[in-house]
Amino acid sequence: MSLIPATILTGFLGSGKTTLLKRVLTEAHGQKIAIVENEFGEENIDNDILVADTNENIIQMSNGCICCTIRDDLRVTLTDLAQKKRKGELDFERVIIETTGLADPGPVAQTFFMDDEVAEQYLLDAIITLVDAKHAAQQLNDRQEARRQVGFADQIFVSKADLVSAEELDALTHRLKHMNPRAALRPVHFGEVALKEVLDLRGFNLNAKLDIDPDFLQADDHDHGHHDHEHEHGEHCNHPSHQHGGHGHHHHHDDDVKSFVYRADRPFDPAKLEDFLGAIVQVYGPRMLRYKGVLAMQGTERKVIFQGVHQLMGSDLGPQWAEGEPRVSKMVFIGIDLPRDILVQGLDQSLV
Repeated sequence: MSLIPATILTGFLGSGKTTLLKRVLTEAHGQKIAIVENEFGEENIDNDILVADTNENIIQMSNGCICCTIRDDLRVTLTDLAQKKRKGELDFERVIIETTGLADPGPVAQTFFMDDEVAEQYLLDAIITLVDAKHAAQQLNDRQEARRQVGFADQIFVSKADLVSAEELDALTHRLKHMNPRAALRPVHFGEVALKEVLDLRGFNLNAKLDIDPDFLQADDHDHGHHDHEHEHGEHCNHPSHQHGGHGHHHHHDDDVKSFVYRADRPFDPAKLEDFLGAIVQVYGPRMLRYKGVLAMQGTERKVIFQGVHQLMGSDLGPQWAEGEPRVSKMVFIGIDLPRDILVQGLDQSLV
């Protein structure tokens, strides 16, 4: 039986998760979707609406939350759903898990890799984060959970963009890109998102494409063309929101969730790199949200792709390097106050 795709939907209170879910459930897309949602929260979906409008099966979790503390709850619910599907008691093709506004999506994502029963039945597709443009600046300043949700995302939808000025939206976009340059980002209006932008995004696929916002890279290259590895664009960034006055109070580079990109022209020594990354995730894993790399390794003609969430890391052989293609390793790390110097130094020392 093929794996059941699962999507994690996260975002702060009022960001429009419920609106988006209702849309997904009522749109005539012909897909059967099971929704796993926590049962309380300020914006709980009204069960009557859902059951009346759709043929979906709603699984409410009894003790509310599916964040870290009761991760087992999620495991039990998912296993139960898969079992009912196998027996033909429930008919659904995929699952969307809505986390509470305050949840850290990390442990939810890890459940799909750590737990054998879940891993054998489900394929984690992507983490989608909704950001409320009107309240985002405040939420990102005040709440680490909101910043973490941005760091984890494969796709960011900015809702209520029509309620803020173009400058504010630009400053917010810029800030989000600093925190997470690998998530696709786009404004949405009243939860109006085509289903194809929500499902089958393959954010956790070990594919050979490292999606990083091109502007982010260009800004870096511009400053550090001669460098072996790039620096956070932010230190030398002249975007208006970094200047004092104007939107200077945004202070993007003070966010504790940051990203940086590492590049190297020389191949890695596989044993050294494995030792170093293994040691790093032991120490800093809880602060590492998402990381991914497409690497040139000594001893293979194929790209090596690795990615991780917190302490969990996986790698795979990708396609062959094309003839004449420069064998450049690229990695992106997204995390909370990651020790950039230690990472860069350790990676440099793992090169051949």
